[in-house]
Amino acid sequence: MSKHPKSIPQPLVRTNQWTIVISILATWISGWEWLLAIPLITGLMGLFFGFNPIMRTAALFLKKHKSQYTPEDWDQQQFNQKIAVLCLGGGLISFSFELNTLGYILTAMVFLAAFIAILGFCVGCFIRFQWQQYSAKRRVN
Repeated sequence: MSKHPKSIPQPLVRTNQWTIVISILATWISGWEWLLAIPLITGLMGLFFGFNPIMRTAALFLKKHKSQYTPEDWDQQQFNQKIAVLCLGGGLISFSFELNTLGYILTAMVFLAAFIAILGFCVGCFIRFQWQQYSAKRRVN
């Protein structure tokens, strides 16, 4: 019996990515840094409880069974989410303490990574792959 790796349907991942992109844009345009709390809190819930309200809500609108969509690796998405949560949290704190340059840098990194992922290249996947390669080489030597 082979065990299938845990995965997330691609449309749910895309919905989460769009939420991040839109929240950051809305924050930059409006100046309301608390809009960053939306992807931050849902990301934290996903990491700590395995329940992302944005993805759970989006799942209600899937037309096919989850298994019929392109799967995204659960572990990879958790890795990506950790980076996003760290940068979004840092951005929110930075903006709150009027460290706007740092806030823009941190949120721009997440914005770019999420938007580039929507376009088809996963920056977090590349970082994780390089880290795994580095770790494997260190174990061998």
